[in-house]
Amino acid sequence: MIGYILRRLLSLAFVLFVVSVIVFVLMNLVPGGPFTLAERGYSGAALENLERKYGLDKPVHIRYLNYVTSALQLDFGNSFSVAGNPPVTELIARIWPVTFQLGLYTILVSFGLGIFLGIVAAYYHNGIIDNLVTFIATAGIAVPNFIIATWFLLIFGFQNGWGVESKWIVGPITADGAAILSWDYILPVLTYALAPLALVSRYTRSSFTDVLKADFIRTARSKGLSERMILLRHVLRNALIPMVTVLLPQIPNLLTGSLFIEVVYGVPGLGKFFVTSIFNRDYPMIMGLVLLIALLWGLTYLISDVLYTVIDPRIRLGERQGA
Repeated sequence: MIGYILRRLLSLAFVLFVVSVIVFVLMNLVPGGPFTLAERGYSGAALENLERKYGLDKPVHIRYLNYVTSALQLDFGNSFSVAGNPPVTELIARIWPVTFQLGLYTILVSFGLGIFLGIVAAYYHNGIIDNLVTFIATAGIAVPNFIIATWFLLIFGFQNGWGVESKWIVGPITADGAAILSWDYILPVLTYALAPLALVSRYTRSSFTDVLKADFIRTARSKGLSERMILLRHVLRNALIPMVTVLLPQIPNLLTGSLFIEVVYGVPGLGKFFVTSIFNRDYPMIMGLVLLIALLWGLTYLISDVLYTVIDPRIRLGERQGA
């Protein structure tokens, strides 16, 4: 197991290297640069001095080697577009907690409620509850989250029929997010959770339905085991493996933010800041955020593989056939 994890971590390092090369090259293939944007008004000697200061006057391969050398020392450069040019790591540490907390609440709601609804729908297969859960799941996947966010703002925010609105809408927050209270996450979390909740409930229903139809479940019932014992001992463990494969990769998406949700609700999070960095040609921020997202994806798939062995000890990772 340890050898397998070490090999996966090495392959993840190689993936991060490839991603960094592709993103760095693509950024520099786009005409212009971070200081040539019209709204910044730099030209002539001022533009040359800025490019020389940040090393933008050097060839692409030299700039990449310099970036990698600094990144290996956990120095990902300074932002080009944020006032004061703070370090990228400092900005991410300040912005990501808001997105991370929003994503964590979303995971708890969507996975908890989605798994429960999926199990209930599978147990009452083709019944009224199953049809209702299927309808909710279909609607949650079919309707874009920015439309749902707009509906929620009209109902709960602007019209304020129930006195519920987010501080992100009515005013700014402090840099560390201290002005945000737990109830301020209600509307963004509900909006953000609908799509993953629908996905989780559908795959949970499908997985549990397949297991409930298996021969060993009929054998367990013929032996007189209670339904609770059958669900906990036999159905749950066998149904978790396909669920882990499909559902865990949703976590990096939820923890790195949604552009639509953060823009509609004015959440100062990672997703919104990522798009702003692209528009501003903020190369260090783009590289830092892309590498962070790639790292989260790689770690998530590694955790998924390790969980297989926890759920089903018969699974052995990294073993060759015939060994």
